[in-house]
Amino acid sequence: MEIVKKLRKFGEEIYSDLMNGRFPVVKIPDRSTKNIKYDRRRREYVLGKRVLRRSTKNVAHLRSFTQLVWIAYFTKQLIEAGKTSTLRDVFYSSQAYQVPFKDQKESNEIVMDLEAILNTPREEFNIIPEERSSIFGDLTVEFTLPGYEGRRINLTSHPDGLMIGHALRTADFIETSAERVFVIEKGGIFTRFIEEGVHKRYKAILINTMGQAPRSTRYLIRRLNKELGLPVYIFTDADPWGVHISMVIISGSANSAHIRELATPDAKWIGVWATDIEKYRLPYDRLSDMDVKRLLELKNDIRYQNSFWQGQINKFLEIKKKSEQEAFAKYGLTFIVDKYLRDKMEQVSTL
Repeated sequence: MEIVKKLRKFGEEIYSDLMNGRFPVVKIPDRSTKNIKYDRRRREYVLGKRVLRRSTKNVAHLRSFTQLVWIAYFTKQLIEAGKTSTLRDVFYSSQAYQVPFKDQKESNEIVMDLEAILNTPREEFNIIPEERSSIFGDLTVEFTLPGYEGRRINLTSHPDGLMIGHALRTADFIETSAERVFVIEKGGIFTRFIEEGVHKRYKAILINTMGQAPRSTRYLIRRLNKELGLPVYIFTDADPWGVHISMVIISGSANSAHIRELATPDAKWIGVWATDIEKYRLPYDRLSDMDVKRLLELKNDIRYQNSFWQGQINKFLEIKKKSEQEAFAKYGLTFIVDKYLRDKMEQVSTL
């Protein structure tokens, strides 16, 4: 396996330094905000060229160096045993080896350092996220996960949708009649779309992100777009946090800038817009001071500089209102599918 080769090479370089009387040194891509930039050509966040040196010659580096080596060892053990671990498991497992982490945040940071060094997401070395989202639609996949190789399933097989985990993230796409993907922030609206047959009416694959989309979900969204050529449309609440959820899917997050293939630059946010609050006379709440602060941050963010994004942000600031996807229930439970979704699909070509 390619990841085992990378881990072995990492270990061999440290071993070679020790055997030749040198202090081992590792070079880690700098993940600080100073080294994160928005690549206009790729339309996503990427790391710059700055590299940090962590040397055993420096006493101040010994703790983090030891932690890094142990994480590499632990992940190699996971892969060879065919096991998986969550970030929480990693933190507690370290105690059995008497490797000191003051808290899980510290162990999470070291895991991300290893990702950056190996240029490989942690999911590839069997450290999987605890967050889960769901998918539903006419797509047949074939699992590649050891022990399940060759098994096929259609994603309409469970009425609540199938959980997006490591097995689904790495599955092969076999067959689909879908022509688009709807990414939905809220579980209630995801369920409404299933009940109203949106997957059939619009020939769509439905994905529920459960708030901010986990990395496995963003990776799968990108695959559906790149491998199957399916356009992606994102539905969120009409608030600054919904706006940001959409942009993370489109352009990636600063926190994951060291990992590629998580962004879907051609995905489109098609609501709920600030202008929709007035157009559909939706029930609303007033923007909080924190909401306004966040909107001003987005307004100055390089990713939001075109006229569409600026127009929606300015509208939020003008009307001082926010609303939720569920607010469409004011007009009946099926209005969001029968009227709103139809309107949006007519507008989408102008985005």
